[in-house]
Amino acid sequence: MTGHLIEIIVLTKTSYTSGDVIADRRADYARSLARDGEFAAAADLMSQALELVPDWAAGWDLLGDYHDRQGDVAGAISAWRHLEALDDAGVFGARLKLAVHGAGPAGEGTAVSYVEALFDQYAPKFENSLVGRLGYRVPEMLDDLVAAEMARLGIDRFARGLDLGCGTGLMGERLRGKVGHLEGIDISAAMIAETARKGIYDRLDKAELVAALSARRADADLVTAADVFIYCGALQPVLAALVPALMPGGLVAFSLEAHEGEEAVFLRPSLRYAHGIKATRDAVVLSGLEILRFETVVLRLDRGAPINGILVVARKPPIDVSAANDGADAGGDVAA
Repeated sequence: MTGHLIEIIVLTKTSYTSGDVIADRRADYARSLARDGEFAAAADLMSQALELVPDWAAGWDLLGDYHDRQGDVAGAISAWRHLEALDDAGVFGARLKLAVHGAGPAGEGTAVSYVEALFDQYAPKFENSLVGRLGYRVPEMLDDLVAAEMARLGIDRFARGLDLGCGTGLMGERLRGKVGHLEGIDISAAMIAETARKGIYDRLDKAELVAALSARRADADLVTAADVFIYCGALQPVLAALVPALMPGGLVAFSLEAHEGEEAVFLRPSLRYAHGIKATRDAVVLSGLEILRFETVVLRLDRGAPINGILVVARKPPIDVSAANDGADAGGDVAA
């Protein structure tokens, strides 16, 4: 799953055209008005366009966005209800948009089709926007923590690393010198294409995160996920798939957006999930990992405001604890 932060964008890539010339012309005018901040007028024009092409999913997405930006929540919800009915695959993220506005459940899993389409659309301008405008430093910060733990634990080099949500390779560039064989996994084909040009990874796969992890068995001694789990909701299912993919003694390093409330996780208006600090600690420990580093930091800026987050480095126990316990129960000797 692509592991980096982006601003909310309206997903029109899958259907720029409605198939009707007049409707398209009105939609173009509406976009122009929206760029000038005239969202009420833009919504009116989009409504006119949708009278001509009522089954145009991308049009309903735009209409919902224009209503939302002018503060017409009821209008936005109505538009996204139409969108939800038309978009069976969930490419436009109608369920998430409704959930943010209290009109439906957020769910705890990844909205796979939405995330894939989002990053496919964003791939060409990803790095310029993220690093250049938003002050994004998560790969650098995670890499610093990993390097510190390598020094403390006496690890010279990792044999096999797995970079989840590799995106355009921002994390992989940092890891390359530390890992003998480096693999990248991303849900977005466009992101994979972007990073393939750089020659950072020994292997790249397009796959959904949990499915990719579930197919592996204890073959990686380093797993990283820079801003990946913010699209996954509940942390426990992800960690349940991740831990078996780690070799005993292997490290995992990941980031999350943080919140100070009691909720384990909630969906932000950005359509990203924020995780509770205490709940995150508990989830990591319950997954069987040993926490090595747990830091709260500013991840980046969003419209000038800092986005607080959590950086975690954890280790899978170097020995099979359950096997050791079994031996002790059976009366066998267990090495200290």
